[in-house]
Amino acid sequence: METEAKAEKPTATKKVGGAKKKAAPSGAGRGKRTTSQSRSSRAGLQFPVGRISRHLREGRFSERVGAGASVYLAAVLEYLAAEILELAGNAARDNKKRRVIPRHIQLAIRNDEELNKLLGDVVIASGGVIPNIHAVLLPKKSKKGDEKE
Repeated sequence: METEAKAEKPTATKKVGGAKKKAAPSGAGRGKRTTSQSRSSRAGLQFPVGRISRHLREGRFSERVGAGASVYLAAVLEYLAAEILELAGNAARDNKKRRVIPRHIQLAIRNDEELNKLLGDVVIASGGVIPNIHAVLLPKKSKKGDEKE
């Protein structure tokens, strides 16, 4: 029985997942060094912090750009994108579609008060218009008692 138990145990252990560690340069007593980590992953964002930082610098919006500015802007843009996509996904589901098309984005933005205010002057290509019939144009509802007289 002991021989079977020993045979089941693996002799070599595998390292699954995790970041690879770089070996310390010879002679340097710094210890273990980890691989570089993007600013997006450090901030827990999907949007590219480095690219936004580069565009802020190259756009000449100001002479100096703070380190936290690009992180903050990336977080705001990611939040807006997620909000619009969530509402557009709901609009697509309401129309019994699986894909989000520009019409769904248009419906999502125009039906949300705050997004409509933010993107009021924006024209979405192939978005169409919000269905609306003015109350004056609707036929008048007549009472049943008036028709018989």
